[in-house]
Formats: sequence, structure tokens, C-alpha cells
Amino acid sequence: MTRPILVFDVNETLLDLDHLSPLFADLFGDGAVMRDWFAQLILYSQTVTLSGLHSDFATLAGGVLRMIGTIRGVRITEDDIARLRAALGSMPAHPDAADALALLRDHGFRMVTLTNSPPSDGPSALQRSGLGPYFERAFSVQPSGASSLRRRPTGWCPRR
Repeated sequence: MTRPILVFDVNETLLDLDHLSPLFADLFGDGAVMRDWFAQLILYSQTVTLSGLHSDFATLAGGVLRMIGTIRGVRITEDDIARLRAALGSMPAHPDAADALALLRDHGFRMVTLTNSPPSDGPSALQRSGLGPYFERAFSVQPSGASSLRRRPTGWCPRR
């Protein structure tokens, strides 16, 4: 019998974006700006993909941070971009994620991830969060040049 495969997005689905709020509070005086930044990041990720262009996730994340800074009259420096990248790489798992993934695994589901983040030679944010062992494979859309929100990489992922 073939076991079903579940494909998970990583950022905000498994890893807690609220970890980034203190950085946004420091930069903008309001941690809630992080939600606006993330919404814009998803929008621009889709836009880049649908227009046939390509940008790696970290570059796009930094560009959207600069855009939000310009809109709000806040100068964003290279150090701020580096802090954002470091924070993205150290996001913790949502508190209920490990229990939920264990339940799915125990019920026979196979699990993989598909993320916009590029592959890394070192441990990924998912591995650092402690959730890595629940997944058979971690796929990145970076080699395909498409957002994980586009149909093509999702169809491509399970065949790998």
C-alpha cells in the first residue's frame, strides 16, 4: 500500500514568524509591521514568479524590508538586512507543530517540505527548530525559479 505524502510549506506553517516581531519593533516601533512585511513578501514572491522573473527568497525579503522602510520613512541598512536574515534562519517551531507532525507520522503519512528558501550547506531553520526529523526530504523552489505558491514546483516536488 502506498502511503500518502503531505507537502508542507515551512515559514509560518511550521516555523513561527512572530519570532521576527522584535526586529520590526526595533526598526519601526511596532512589531505588527512584520505582518505587513510578510504579506508584501508573499505578494511580491507571487508577482516575480507569475511574471517569469527570478529572485532568491533572501534578496526578495530584504528588498521588501527596504520598501516598507521607504514607505514608513525608516532608513534600512545592510546591517538591518543581515539581522532579518539571521532572524529568518533562527525561527522556532510553532508550539503545537511537533505534536501534530508526530500524530501524522504515527498515522502513516509521509512528509516533505517545500519552501521558497534556498538550499543550504548547513542546518536549515527547520532543522534548527527541531522539526527536521519528521520530514523525509526538504525541497526548495530555488532550482526551479518559481514560488512555492505556483502549481509547477508543487507538482515537481513529489517526483524527486
